[in-house]
Amino acid sequence: MIRVATMEDLARAHEVIGIGRATMRAAGNTVQWSPTGQAEAGITEDISLGRCYVMEDERGIYGVFALVLGDDPTYAYIEGAWKDSSPYGTIHRIASDGSHRGVLAECVRWSMAQIPHLRIDTHESNLAMRGAIEKLGFAYCGTIYIADGTPRRAYELI
Repeated sequence: MIRVATMEDLARAHEVIGIGRATMRAAGNTVQWSPTGQAEAGITEDISLGRCYVMEDERGIYGVFALVLGDDPTYAYIEGAWKDSSPYGTIHRIASDGSHRGVLAECVRWSMAQIPHLRIDTHESNLAMRGAIEKLGFAYCGTIYIADGTPRRAYELI
């Protein structure tokens, strides 16, 4: 089940982000989601804005992500080209505790039911995420830059 996260979910959401960070590190992605707490701060803001979602089953929360509807300022400039300029949603800060397979696919299916045009980005070093994004049918569109100037590979699914 996917539902809007509440502040009561914050500690577990931060835990899941931490597990996701450790998984990325173990896979060789040592630069994305630095230990400065930016991802956790983003999730906290997302909860307060009502755009953070948790994935849970009878054992509890196993995944977390943000779905931001509408124009994402980070995506205004792309080295490359978006395929479509219609309204879209952006998936950000998706993480899993590793207990379930197909978390990104579940997130994408649910998100497509909310808005049929999605964008997502990831770091060049996140090979597992890049593969999962492409497997789900997202098309690579080019490079975007996050607020601190770091480049990200940007994808779109229509």
